[in-house]
Amino acid sequence: MNAAEVTSTVETRALPNTVTFGFVKALAAELSKGQVELPSVPEVVVRLQRALSDENASNESVVKVLGAEPVLAAKLMNMANSAALNTSGRMIADLRTAVARVGFNIVRSAALSFAVEALRRASEYQHLTKPLDDLWKNSVQIAALSHVIARRFSSLNGDTALLTGLMHNVGRIYILTRASAFPALIADPLTFNSISRDWHMNVARAVLENWRMPDEIVDAVGNYEDLDREMRGPVTLTDVLSLATRLENNRAGGDIAAPDEFLLRSLQRLQLQPKDVHTVLDESAEEIAALKQALGG
Repeated sequence: MNAAEVTSTVETRALPNTVTFGFVKALAAELSKGQVELPSVPEVVVRLQRALSDENASNESVVKVLGAEPVLAAKLMNMANSAALNTSGRMIADLRTAVARVGFNIVRSAALSFAVEALRRASEYQHLTKPLDDLWKNSVQIAALSHVIARRFSSLNGDTALLTGLMHNVGRIYILTRASAFPALIADPLTFNSISRDWHMNVARAVLENWRMPDEIVDAVGNYEDLDREMRGPVTLTDVLSLATRLENNRAGGDIAAPDEFLLRSLQRLQLQPKDVHTVLDESAEEIAALKQALGG
């Protein structure tokens, strides 16, 4: 979103009070200037993002950064040895082998999990523990579903889909932490949820661009809710993420065997019937549970 688009959005939106206007204006200014970064992100995660964004990144350079933070290194080791990601059953004992086995996208997933844990522990956000926990649990659920959908119903890489699902709530997390300085807004869930719904995708796109995430992940996180997007050609990460979120929304509100119109459109994009997905999710229940445990959800 460029500066002109942001300014137009702020000027035309019907804002109920000065508190809300002040928050949205500040959010728009941050987007215009590109000043969008999750708070309380550990320095090691920043260094890791920088290393991973280098097209010439090597396993050795990534291992060197990971080795400087024992907690993050241990998280990656746990993920590499988890039932979901270690299908061979051979346990890994060193970080170098772990990175080689799981690849950079799982390293990115471990880094995001580590960063969100640091955010949830930060003293200034203790009053937001419940909504932050809910957002992270939802991220982990969508990540696990995206992983299964990509592997079972497309030729896309499952680990890339997992990372994409994990990232999809980054915009909502950022907006929630920024709103902590506006207690009156937090106390008005209807208004806050409306702002989060309208702005989270643009915010997420800005955060991921700052992190130099692959374009396909940025596009998916920035467009998965747009059901009017062009839906031709091979299945994309956007399609996988859209289906995963629609499945979860439908499951939370009823029964995936009786899909709403939005879920039906997502299913049609992958040429699936509700019963196909229902069967696969049942068959993949243990895999989904293992992925959620590995990600800390």
